[in-house]
Amino acid sequence: MYYKALFSSTLVIGSLIAISSYSWMSIWIGLEINLLSMIPLISSSNNMMASEASLKYFISQALASSILLLSIIFMSMTSMIDMNSTPYFSMIFNSALFTKMGAAPFHFWFPEVMEGLTWMNSLIMLTWQKLAPMAIIMFSSNLAMYMILAIMFSMAVSGIMGINQSSLRKILAYSSINHIGWMIASMMLMEMIWIYYFVIYTIITINIVAIFFLLNIFYLNQLYISMNNNLNMKLFFMLNFMSLGGLPPFLGFMPKWITINLLTESDLYFVPFFMVVMTLMTLYFYMRITFSSILLSKTQINYYKHSKIKNFLMMVSNTLAIMGLISATLLFNMV
Repeated sequence: MYYKALFSSTLVIGSLIAISSYSWMSIWIGLEINLLSMIPLISSSNNMMASEASLKYFISQALASSILLLSIIFMSMTSMIDMNSTPYFSMIFNSALFTKMGAAPFHFWFPEVMEGLTWMNSLIMLTWQKLAPMAIIMFSSNLAMYMILAIMFSMAVSGIMGINQSSLRKILAYSSINHIGWMIASMMLMEMIWIYYFVIYTIITINIVAIFFLLNIFYLNQLYISMNNNLNMKLFFMLNFMSLGGLPPFLGFMPKWITINLLTESDLYFVPFFMVVMTLMTLYFYMRITFSSILLSKTQINYYKHSKIKNFLMMVSNTLAIMGLISATLLFNMV
């Protein structure tokens, strides 16, 4: 267990080094520390799927890191030789960072790796591992058209591929790709909106993953069985999933609302239209899962772990995620 504490701390340190660096090389070093800390956390001698996931993660991230280093070398050379070729190398640099965070069309590794992880490792992959590449793109990128292309790919891939999944980890992976698209759109316009989005997305994801972890479930049929006799868990799961989809009364709607507002003010009308239409596809399979968990009642014997929500922190975090937008609106209206 002690090695987990060590590698968790170096995971955090690696991301912070990458975010706070002044030079390209130290950014690359920070990302490498982050990568090499994640591998031991994923791999497990008792679980073949975890070992396979760690190998897939290492190969894809090592590929992205080598492309990143190559683009850094080319950018440092071309700044002295030919300024006209710099945008092409900047595009390669951004592509490597998109691969690192799992944004479409460079998402090929992300759902496959997620499928072999435990829920705690999945939570790290869905939240913390997105932070450093996104921050670097936000600080360095000026290729608006390329970022818009990545947004559209992320929206389309997550909407189409997520519909046919029965694995909860893959559903959350494609959901994460959808939210990556929204976060890229928010960081193009204003840094603070990206921070709001990332924090709110992290809170909602922690709540959903905590429910799956407590029930020890990984697939939809297990979800329906586990939700039979647990009304508290059923309610929290349903409302958190709606919040993740961005339905209006919930907290997840707020950053999407602000992002759409800023995009339309910037005269980018087609981009928010495309984003909303594709997000409706993801919302469709969220609603299908929530309705099924309410309406379907399986009569099989449940071999999965039951856990009553007695944890005060769990209750508070769920209430915050569900009622956050309503309470904030009321508070600001009274002020």
